[in-house]
Amino acid sequence: MQLNRRDVRDIYKQYANPGLATMMGLINFDKKFVRAQGVSVWDDQGNEYLDFLGGYGALNFGHNHLQIVEAVQQAGELPNLLQASLGTLYAALAYNLAQITPGELCRTFFGNSGAEAVEGALKLARAATKKTRIIHCEGSFHGKTFGALSVTGKSKYQDPFKPLLPGCEAVPFGDPNALEAKLRNRDVAAFIIEPIQGEGGVHIPEEGYLRQVRDLCTRYETLLIFDEIQTGFARTGTTFACQWDTVEPDIMCLGKSLGGGVMPISAFTTTEGIWDRAFGGMEKCALHTSTFGGNARACAAGIASIEVMINENLAEQTRGKGAYLLQGLRELQEKYPALIKEVRGRGLLIGIEFNQVSGGFLNKVTGGKLNKFAEEYLAALVAGELMNRYQIITAYTLNNPNVIRFEPPLIVTREQLDTLLHALEDIFKKHSSIWSLVLSSGKNLMMK
Repeated sequence: MQLNRRDVRDIYKQYANPGLATMMGLINFDKKFVRAQGVSVWDDQGNEYLDFLGGYGALNFGHNHLQIVEAVQQAGELPNLLQASLGTLYAALAYNLAQITPGELCRTFFGNSGAEAVEGALKLARAATKKTRIIHCEGSFHGKTFGALSVTGKSKYQDPFKPLLPGCEAVPFGDPNALEAKLRNRDVAAFIIEPIQGEGGVHIPEEGYLRQVRDLCTRYETLLIFDEIQTGFARTGTTFACQWDTVEPDIMCLGKSLGGGVMPISAFTTTEGIWDRAFGGMEKCALHTSTFGGNARACAAGIASIEVMINENLAEQTRGKGAYLLQGLRELQEKYPALIKEVRGRGLLIGIEFNQVSGGFLNKVTGGKLNKFAEEYLAALVAGELMNRYQIITAYTLNNPNVIRFEPPLIVTREQLDTLLHALEDIFKKHSSIWSLVLSSGKNLMMK
């Protein structure tokens, strides 16, 4: 706890991840934060920052929510790990999830991370259907473990590890005809999709697409997996994003805010029939296990998180706050069309996509490096401005670095949303063009 900022950076470079330490240092994202509560975090200099990144959707209830922290403490005297028993809190959380998940989803397995939930869902689909092919979407993000990476639509993360899991194929997001072409042979175990592509750049499918997906999967006897790891637990203004389209999956992956930002916990949940085909009976009940999955303290956090979401009516709050923020951002788009290409989102999962740069004398002088730099780091430059000048924490989306995301805790106030909008307008006023922003914010990075 006594390590200072330089100590942490030096140790990272020597014993952890040197490249990450260098990258974070370039945009001054290596500050030492020492306290957090709600939407706010404080650095070791006493400066307060507003967290509009929200743990990539893991902090729907804010930092260190007292009710969730207290629930974990209440479980402190229970055996946290005891495999020679059935967990009381595991059972309670599984029951509670069955009450709020859509359709007939009622059988749940708990793990530790979102990627682990995806791994389990893929295994479940293959075991239940006895088929091997898995279809996923271009631009998707489902995790970086081997199976999850195999259904993630970003070659940057895949190429160093190929060959990946065989039988995984991509289709364009939002294209039901392409999906049907893959399903026609009836040999596909599952189609896995995010109801809203988060890391792909906050892409929302057209009205009716998810219902078409549901119909196609039913027609061709393919299991439909919804990855709600980032979109779940009121993030988009409903308990789960698929409820906007009243679509029910066969398997759902959950994570991030299930642990209330306090404990790591994830889950995949399915119907009784699918579970029994894959893992039913004593012979198959231990085909998929996890040492730390569903430990007492993590389940206590999950139980409390669901209670907070319901009691504080966060879904309804999110709809109102999200509409307010979207309106404010779209007004900025109208004022600064040279900078902002599009604003899109639902609830409090919102992205701004910036216009691409092209041509220019300076780009020619640098042999095209300036264009390449802008394409890869433009949103990061805006995030750097917000962090270092306005003390607002944000980041770009992993699969589309030209999109900056806003994913604050759902308890964010209108005043805090106004703080973000005023900061963005100030940045855009100072930089009327993309080149101005790149040259002003990026020159030091390029020199480094």
